[in-house]
Amino acid sequence: MFISRTPLRVSFTWWGSDIASFYRKNWWAVLSTSIDKWVTVLVNKKFDNNIRLGYSETENVGHASELKHEYAKQILNYLDIDWWLEIVSVADIPSKWSGLWSSSSFTVAMLHALHAHKWEYVSAEKLAQEACMIEIERCWQPIWKQDQYAAAHWWLNFIEFNPDDSVSVKKIICLKETKERLQDNLLMMFTWITRSASNILSDQNKNMVSDQKKVEIMKRMVWLTYNLKEELENNNLNNFGEILHENRELKKEMAGGISNPQIDDRYHKARRAWASWGKLLWAGWWWFLLFYAPKEKHQDIIQSLPELRNIDFNFENEWSKIIFTY
Repeated sequence: MFISRTPLRVSFTWWGSDIASFYRKNWWAVLSTSIDKWVTVLVNKKFDNNIRLGYSETENVGHASELKHEYAKQILNYLDIDWWLEIVSVADIPSKWSGLWSSSSFTVAMLHALHAHKWEYVSAEKLAQEACMIEIERCWQPIWKQDQYAAAHWWLNFIEFNPDDSVSVKKIICLKETKERLQDNLLMMFTWITRSASNILSDQNKNMVSDQKKVEIMKRMVWLTYNLKEELENNNLNNFGEILHENRELKKEMAGGISNPQIDDRYHKARRAWASWGKLLWAGWWWFLLFYAPKEKHQDIIQSLPELRNIDFNFENEWSKIIFTY
């Protein structure tokens, strides 16, 4: 038996600069962090001659090719595994498949557990590369590459995407007190709203190819990412909220469906209650709001949005790892 655990993550400035149609022609960067919410995957040898996969559904099949879960099917096919196995996925924050940007965390966690089952060591870099290949190339998802790299790595990262398809992951170097204050000032709330991100991302991908105005907006958002990195490394959080507020307003111009009147109303209520910035997060089909405000003002924001659920979290300094073997 092998159990792997992979963190979920949140991002700050970006919006699709890690999509190939943009980064192969322009400058590219994102800034994100892993958090202490996890996708956990258990792999165990099974007694009878079939494969059992447990996630939000349960599948019992005789062959990996019969699985409905496309990610799991492609991972088993890629690793050339079709023997008797029981694979179970659980997540701290559930989504369509398993758990915040959890498709990538699920992919990384399952790859890690199955490599361990084959007694193979795998690095964070290889896990990220394989997860990108599974989701983007084999499952044809119109998604970015940062989710897989953020899931495989850990802590507060500045991630650059290069025209040759290589990826550079750099830790943000700042004082411990700066990271703690940043963490304390973040507030995450669950909206109870569901919607798939795939159509939005498909629209954005088209815009990256055909609309020069959208490309210029992207360039501005990437510049804001470098600006934010510099602010953090100078241990200055005074402009953090306003940089991210500008990023959010630019992001809304990129594709339809990025926000809606209900989300905008809640965002403005939070800003009136002291939040200097708010961002919509996707966890598969679920929508969350992330706010930046002084910690002592969080209760005012929570009271202004009684219909939302507060989600406690901290930054995580562990990467995807094997937590149990037997």
